[in-house]
Amino acid sequence: MSDLPSKRAAVLAFIRERIEGQGHSPSLAEIAEAFGFASRNAAQKHVQALSEAGLIELSPNQKRGIRLPGRTRQDVVTLPVLGRVAAGLPIGADIGIEQELQLDRRLFSLPPDYLLKVQGDSMIDDGILDGDLVGVHRSSEARDGQTVVARIDEEITIKRLERGLRGIRLLPRNPAHAPIEVRPGQDFAIEGIFCGLVRRG
Repeated sequence: MSDLPSKRAAVLAFIRERIEGQGHSPSLAEIAEAFGFASRNAAQKHVQALSEAGLIELSPNQKRGIRLPGRTRQDVVTLPVLGRVAAGLPIGADIGIEQELQLDRRLFSLPPDYLLKVQGDSMIDDGILDGDLVGVHRSSEARDGQTVVARIDEEITIKRLERGLRGIRLLPRNPAHAPIEVRPGQDFAIEGIFCGLVRRG
């Protein structure tokens, strides 16, 4: 890479950052915009040269067909983004597939089944920030102390699970927020276990 012209090296760095940070490659139009190229043709020339040098791989006829070499199909998982999850007060579930992302499965501690976009700041002490995409492993069971995605009266939230003598509580990881007490008879279910996150720039 040290032999690359500086602009081409910067394009390669930009492609890597997008794939690793957002789960998909930039389009030619996005590369052109990021570097102030007059047209997509200039971006195409850099991308083609990087491909010929073996630094990226191209899938023909795809808008986001740039891949990093060395990743096998076993390393990559395609995950749907299924809406929002509250890191704060529970919000109404608005589940619907917003998009799909291809991500390195090694980002996650458990095999994720889907992603949810975080809204709120109640989990910031666990490094879960507003706007993050959290990976969720579907499970109706969880251990005390695990971070879970839970449904309470048809609303969805992400919190740390506490099972104790007083029953079930969902604990925030921000002292500005109060725990959520799950009352007897309340419609409550664990939807899944938090297994990692993606932070997009």
